[in-house]
Amino acid sequence: MPEIETARLRLRHFNLNDFDHLFRLYSDVEIMRYLSPRTKEQTQASLSKHIQQWQQHNFGMWAVIYKETGAMIGRCGLGFLENTPEVELGYVFDKSYWKMGLATEASLATLKFGFWEVKLDRIVAIAHPENIASVRVIQKVGMKYEKNATYYGHDVVYYAVSHTEWQPDDSLYISQS
Repeated sequence: MPEIETARLRLRHFNLNDFDHLFRLYSDVEIMRYLSPRTKEQTQASLSKHIQQWQQHNFGMWAVIYKETGAMIGRCGLGFLENTPEVELGYVFDKSYWKMGLATEASLATLKFGFWEVKLDRIVAIAHPENIASVRVIQKVGMKYEKNATYYGHDVVYYAVSHTEWQPDDSLYISQS
């Protein structure tokens, strides 16, 4: 199964040993402000879904490892947008690593994987309009605003980019194994 390395990050598959790290992120009210904090049961279900997604579709969420420390600092990857066949870019990062460009770095590597390896034609992303940091990441990776929408019970802004429109920044994507 593929792993990706960027300048500062390693994106690897989740395993059952990641539960405590994932729960620490998912239960933090500030980190999950726009996504809703999750219980242990919800986190376990999410972890299982992250693992299954790869087995069924050859893409999914990666555990994001900060190479300098070896710490798991978040998750980033692709999944199906609620009740649609569309593939969505998603990410969650530990607040200690916010404002460092790491979500952008992981997202660019994820888009490149989605377009070049999985051969997707289009990838979408959604965010709460007031989540300015997330909207900025989506814009920085080359996605364009298309509409306001409602997903997962929230009003969101909806962005998308097609394979032919996307202009990758090769300097951020080091290797895949």
